[in-house]
Amino acid sequence: MTELWSFGPVAEADFEPLLALRTDVMRAHLGRVGRYTPERSRQMFRKHFDEAGTRLILQDGVRVGCVGFRRHGDEIRIDSFYLERRLHGSGLGTKILKALLAEADATGLPVRLEVLNGSPADRLYLRHGFVKLREDGIEGFYERLPSS
Repeated sequence: MTELWSFGPVAEADFEPLLALRTDVMRAHLGRVGRYTPERSRQMFRKHFDEAGTRLILQDGVRVGCVGFRRHGDEIRIDSFYLERRLHGSGLGTKILKALLAEADATGLPVRLEVLNGSPADRLYLRHGFVKLREDGIEGFYERLPSS
């Protein structure tokens, strides 16, 4: 049986469960680059959570993650893309990314995002046409031009 996924709107009640999900997924990676504290994690996630464009990721109607998909001037930004750890490697992240990229392509705008250096997510984005523009000591900065 195929599991169905969809996007949904976030509500304030989703904040704490999604923060816990983010912490589970990112704590080791953030710790590796010296950027994890519970306070900083909460502050950074709150900032993105409260911006327009944050979406729930639902699988069979159940919350399994979130993603930020935001238009900023002449670009689309993807951030806060988190899935429950049990879904990593399942292909769901690829399906979601393909849907977001199709939506972005309809606008004719490039998509930009940042990935922690050494993150396994790096491979996902490179497979889907992103190019690393530059990196600093913590993050890589990526861009994907619109597909025609």
